Amino acid sequence: MNLESIRKNNVQVLLQFAVPSIIAMVLTSFITIADGFFMGNYIGKEAIAAVNLGLPVLYLYLALGLMISVGGVAIAGMSLGSGEKKECNDIFNQTMATTVIVSIGLSMVILLFFQQVMGMLHVNNEVADYFERYYRILIWELPIMVINSSFGMFIRGEGKPEFFMKVNICNVVLNIVMDYLAVRWLRLGVEGIAAASLIAALIELGMILYFFFCKSEIYKLGKFHFSSAVLRSTLLNGSSEFIGEMSMSIAMYAYNWVIMKHIGVDGVAAFTVVGYMSYLFSMIIIGFGQGASPLFSFTYGAKEYELCKEIRKKTNGFVLAAGIVVMGLLCLFSRGYSNLFVKNEAIRSMVQTGIYIFMFSFLFSGINTITSFYFTSIGRAKESAVISSARGLVILLLCIFTLPVLWGMTGVWLVSPVTEFITILISFYYMRREIGHYTLFQSTDLG
Repeated sequence: MNLESIRKNNVQVLLQFAVPSIIAMVLTSFITIADGFFMGNYIGKEAIAAVNLGLPVLYLYLALGLMISVGGVAIAGMSLGSGEKKECNDIFNQTMATTVIVSIGLSMVILLFFQQVMGMLHVNNEVADYFERYYRILIWELPIMVINSSFGMFIRGEGKPEFFMKVNICNVVLNIVMDYLAVRWLRLGVEGIAAASLIAALIELGMILYFFFCKSEIYKLGKFHFSSAVLRSTLLNGSSEFIGEMSMSIAMYAYNWVIMKHIGVDGVAAFTVVGYMSYLFSMIIIGFGQGASPLFSFTYGAKEYELCKEIRKKTNGFVLAAGIVVMGLLCLFSRGYSNLFVKNEAIRSMVQTGIYIFMFSFLFSGINTITSFYFTSIGRAKESAVISSARGLVILLLCIFTLPVLWGMTGVWLVSPVTEFITILISFYYMRREIGHYTLFQSTDLG
């Protein structure tokens, strides 16, 4: 990374870092959206609602998987940087072994207590059959998804992100093709969609194993010496990712509980359809954040505070522009968007109304996300944690448990815009304080 090239062409460098990450994030979101499309068009609203009720379980897998893999990749990378290749490989193998044991063990526990899990998630008789048929198969796909994601982090760590991007593309295409065959021609229903995800994940795993057995130059699968110290460091390093995903799990559980209580299955189905749009947008924003983060860290570490601030402002400009563009497209195509997923007129009406309210969150959510990435990148963990916990848990839960009670489904749609608006006030407060830090540091440097 060259400071002079960043100074002269910071927009170009930012896009070079961000675009591959955005593509990877968007590809990931397409799998979920494709499942929703086929369920809504070929099975029904109850199937969409059933899948959404199980999302807290998905976030639990992601929380555990990210905690282990992010922590392990960081420690392995530091060992590699210091020239300890044997130790680096041991950490890689221990991380993957831990990921496999924990994720498969979680599936076994959930299957053992499946009925109790359904009760905890408030799965009622309307959707119980769909939920059970779908998740009894998907519960074996989720550990493979986590394992594939963990392997992918080490592939990127080896400097081969393009290989993992190709694997992701294959996974998306396979999912869509098999979803179509399963529900359109074979009439397999929700079981077919779950089986399609499982088969695609297994094929992806085969491609990844081929890489590590035949192409990897650094990380090699094999025997390793287990280290409890490495395990402790792994879990500690990945704890923030665990907290973030668990916050999503708790928030999704709260959303589903409130909507089922006050609106019912139609409300959950409508919320799920609008959620696909939000999920796709958030993947774009996270892609910008992942691309900008190393630039924030590098320029801040080089004491180029004004350059760091300029990159942050331009990144915020990009995500704000993305939000405005998406809002414009939704205003033009909101009816077409709702028609993609559901045939029920009542749910379509809910979705169209929801889009016009929910989309205002896009004006604020991008800046909040980038601000959180920014403070993490410059070592300000407290500011980042406050912003993330505010929009992902504290303010969000307060809004979830109050607004729908007051205004029904309209209150549901207001939750995200209100949460993001309040959070952006916190973001602006911290950014204003950061200007003071820049001034102090610059005067110290001059002195």
